[in-house]
Amino acid sequence: MDSKMAGPARQSPPATSFEALVGPIVPALRRFAWTLVRNETEADDLVQDCLERAFTRWAARRPDADVKAWLFTILYNLRISRWRTWLRRGGDHLRVEDREDLISPDAGAEQKLMVQDVLTGLQRLPEDQRAVLVLVGVEELSYAAAARIVGVPIGTVMSRLSRGRENLRRYVDGEAHAQPRLRRVK
Repeated sequence: MDSKMAGPARQSPPATSFEALVGPIVPALRRFAWTLVRNETEADDLVQDCLERAFTRWAARRPDADVKAWLFTILYNLRISRWRTWLRRGGDHLRVEDREDLISPDAGAEQKLMVQDVLTGLQRLPEDQRAVLVLVGVEELSYAAAARIVGVPIGTVMSRLSRGRENLRRYVDGEAHAQPRLRRVK
């Protein structure tokens, strides 16, 4: 097939430009993927699928688009798609892997316990709160970028972030070992 007939959406970028722009973002993608699926293998698969999709759609992206936000959007949408497929198939409980590797070997016992409490609290949050907490708090994306990634208005990101921070604080302070506080809808 002639390359002109393949169209811009099918053209792959030169490997060097793709790797140079995307390579530094991969660790952040892995953190975000693990936060969403809480399983090392599934997170790696999600990141690999995200990078494959980004590579094949590189020419179709807006040239002025923030590459990091674009990749996070792809990853988040893949996660939602997989979640829906998992639910249709009668999904089983999610596996949670131990994340001792996130704690420095030089950390004291108290610091290790604090990190473990934060990770456990983060895992207990609803996925929508967990996603915006990681995007804004860890990956330092703007509210607007986080809103585009998760597909909600900025105000929704701000309220999810606020509720997520409060629920995480309550958990770490020992106030909320049950479920996070839910908002009453009238």
